[in-house]
Amino acid sequence: MAQILRERVFGSSRRHQNPVIAQTTMPVYPVEDLPSPFGELGLRISESELRETAYEILVGACRSTGSKPLTYIPQSERTDRAPALAPSPSLQRSLTSTAASRVKKALGLKPSASSKRRNSGESVIQGRGKQSVTVGEMIRVQMRVSEQIDTRIRRALLRVAAGQLGRRMETLVLPLELLQQFKSSDFPSRQEYEAWQRRNLKVLEAGILLHPYLPLDKTDTAPKRLRMIIQEALEKPMETGKSNESMQVLRSLVMSLASRSFDGSTSDTCHWADGYPLNLKLYQILLESCFDVNEETSVIEEVDEVLELIKKTWVIFGINQMLHNLCFSWILFQRYVTTGQVETGLLFASNNLLSEVEKDAKETKDSVYSEILSSVLSSMLGWTEKRLVSYRDVFHSDNIETMQSIVSLGVLSAKILVGDVSHDYIRKRKEDVARDRIDTYIRSSLRNAFSQILEMARSKKRMSKNQSLPLLSILAQDVSELAFSEKAVFSPVLKTWHPLAAGVSVATLHSCYGKELKQFVSGISELTPDTIQVLRAADKLERDLVQIAVEDAVDSDDGGKSVIREMPPYEAETVMANLVKAWIKTRVERLKEWVERNLQQEVWNPRANKDHFAPSAVEVLRIIDGTLEAFFMLPIPMHSLLLPDLMTALDRCLQQYVLKAKTGCGSRSTFIPALPSLTRCSTGSKFRGVFRKKDKSHLSQRKSQVGIANGDNSFGVPQLCVRINTLQLIRSEMGVFGKRIIGHLGNSESNRVDDIAKRVGQMFELSESACTEGIQQLCEATAYKVIFHDLSHVLWDGLYIGEVSSSRIEPFLQELEQYLEIISSTVHDRVRTRVITDVMKASFDGFLLVLLAGGPSRAFTPQDSEIIEEDFKFLTDLFWSNGDGLPSDVINKFSKVVKSVLSLYHTDTESLIEQFKCAALEKYGSSAKSNLPLPPTSGQWHPTEPNTLLRVLCYRNDDSAAKFLKKTYNLPKKL
Repeated sequence: MAQILRERVFGSSRRHQNPVIAQTTMPVYPVEDLPSPFGELGLRISESELRETAYEILVGACRSTGSKPLTYIPQSERTDRAPALAPSPSLQRSLTSTAASRVKKALGLKPSASSKRRNSGESVIQGRGKQSVTVGEMIRVQMRVSEQIDTRIRRALLRVAAGQLGRRMETLVLPLELLQQFKSSDFPSRQEYEAWQRRNLKVLEAGILLHPYLPLDKTDTAPKRLRMIIQEALEKPMETGKSNESMQVLRSLVMSLASRSFDGSTSDTCHWADGYPLNLKLYQILLESCFDVNEETSVIEEVDEVLELIKKTWVIFGINQMLHNLCFSWILFQRYVTTGQVETGLLFASNNLLSEVEKDAKETKDSVYSEILSSVLSSMLGWTEKRLVSYRDVFHSDNIETMQSIVSLGVLSAKILVGDVSHDYIRKRKEDVARDRIDTYIRSSLRNAFSQILEMARSKKRMSKNQSLPLLSILAQDVSELAFSEKAVFSPVLKTWHPLAAGVSVATLHSCYGKELKQFVSGISELTPDTIQVLRAADKLERDLVQIAVEDAVDSDDGGKSVIREMPPYEAETVMANLVKAWIKTRVERLKEWVERNLQQEVWNPRANKDHFAPSAVEVLRIIDGTLEAFFMLPIPMHSLLLPDLMTALDRCLQQYVLKAKTGCGSRSTFIPALPSLTRCSTGSKFRGVFRKKDKSHLSQRKSQVGIANGDNSFGVPQLCVRINTLQLIRSEMGVFGKRIIGHLGNSESNRVDDIAKRVGQMFELSESACTEGIQQLCEATAYKVIFHDLSHVLWDGLYIGEVSSSRIEPFLQELEQYLEIISSTVHDRVRTRVITDVMKASFDGFLLVLLAGGPSRAFTPQDSEIIEEDFKFLTDLFWSNGDGLPSDVINKFSKVVKSVLSLYHTDTESLIEQFKCAALEKYGSSAKSNLPLPPTSGQWHPTEPNTLLRVLCYRNDDSAAKFLKKTYNLPKKL
């Protein structure tokens, strides 16, 4: 983003106009951002506002130290050769005589690509052509400050100097002085002036109140008064004239707070920009001007002159040489990271400057400096360690020099942090810090590398059908190659800080491979050719690794004994536990295969047994029970330790059965038809059926999707009932298994019996949850399949078609009663009430859909309301069944919505229209008075809901309703 902004202001650089193709061997790193170690300011102020403030301070500091008086040349008198203000000698110095940079030489930086262009003394500044450029002009361009803003700043400083003769810049509060120099007429617009005023007020707030040089006295009322004035001025621009009372109060409060000193006396120096972290934020912006604005990875050749000017701000920012070294080191490091890590010279320069920081840290005990030091170095160390903990993924033989610089930077940061008394690192000798850091990097990187080659070996084994070598034989060869590669490429670099770098790497690889080998050995039941190959390959690998470790430790103090002790000979351990795990795995795999095979053959026949359970479920539960019995009969002392492994595997098998048992059965949304478009009533229509042929084809398609077409009877209502019973059986048997497990554990020798017993209820967590969800889904699917699919011919295609009195609900009730008898005789009594309740809810939904979305073949008059209410009572009576069916409170609970909507059908048309208008007005506000919006279909029917009222009107067989719908929405008579 920063580069884009630069190019918009100054044009594309020559580097972008003539792209250079990078070598394919060099890595391309993503551009990343680094959070500032200096913290946040705690107020909303943009980078551009901070940059303008920093530039004001720089110009002011340079002018206050100049020997010539400030003079201003009006705009009308300027020429191309006459600048608006006569700058100080330091700003006016021409760049044509710039010699080789001492700073860049000291930091080890090479001349930039633009140095030849700069050495000619010519530069193109914002399209003005070639001309002589001063240091001040160059800094202005580097900081992306426009000439207009620069002129305004210098004009203001001239006025300040005229009114404060003889006073140095550090004795002034610059934002306060600037506020009094301008009026809105000095800016292109009122908005720009107000933004400028708000910026200066926010800078005062940050420097005086939020981050003061001296802590504020809680008993002093001045900070509170100042905060109130600033807040009011931020909300409403203030008058800044010298005679203005508010401005006088503001000046008085600011000066009193800025002039405080540690001894309580009034200081000549004003402290308004030297509080942390404001001072470092602004100083960082100034230091960033040392980088070429068109070549962001290069430090400008004029860095000496620029730093000379920047140092003039030290007295204002409270900066000293130590803070400068620390900040500049961070800026160099940050620029290397944020520009894609392409210029290693920046990293090298940051590292060189960090060596100065190390000397500074030894000579000071300042707590503020220590805090800043800790924050900066922690950020550097965090970034370097993120790469070094997996350095093989980042570095290789072509960029190994970059790795050396990054290691040096990280180690040096860690050493300084350990030496800093304010940091929480464990105090230890400096040489131990470097060695420990490198040790951590080696071990972490080699573990990651081992994981990668292990995965590659597995892929190679899977992909190659002709690969006869066992997996661990392939892995042994790869690990050996990895060890020799580490020794040749990385160990020579790391040996600078760790004398046994190669030894640590091979010890790590030895440990990683040993873990894989032990797992292999634990599964051995007999010696096979593959076993021999693996053991021989492991033996050769171990000899290679030990040889590297011995050679690396020739010159060490202990002869490499510490590394060799980390490489115990390869051997199998805990064979019994591994054999049991293999046994568990075999049993579970067989169960998975059985479940898969038998579920494909399951027909969910309700006559398969008297309890109407699926035979496959009965067999699955029998196998699980047998597996648990066999497990506890194993002659091992660690049943409780291995039981969670077994139960997790069995739980997943049972969960898989439950999920497959409900697959393809559909859900509530599967069977509810799509609602037809709204029409106004056509009393003469004799349209047969709710849908046209196109609509019915959609219904047929929906049937086939859930397996109810093409003669597939495994998803019929009786079969769905068997599936519900089956899931209920599985859920009940889980509790039985839990009791048996607790009983078996009572005879166990393990001391973890109590802990395992407490977790027995969670051992079938996955399958129990799947059963609960599955029963709910199957109950709803059964109910809505019965109502909207199996009985659609008497509900959708029959109820209230044509004349209401001649197409009543009796046929629907007769067939529904037959389905209820099937459900009652098939479903287990533990879930029977739930299924019938869902059928009742589905029938109520279907009844309402017939009334409110039945299509243009249905029309109702207020006189029909008695018939409709009587039919609905017949429907509820069917489920009540003279007290033998569902409880009356359950029926009343789910019939409330239907009854409330039915009340609309005996309401006269004019009242319905008024109710609709009121409901629309209440929902959509006053905008609905002139143009009633068409309310969307929510599916939540209610007598006061606009869409419900509109649908009642759409099916009202009345001229008034038809005219209203025609006039308001222009609804058609037919679909």
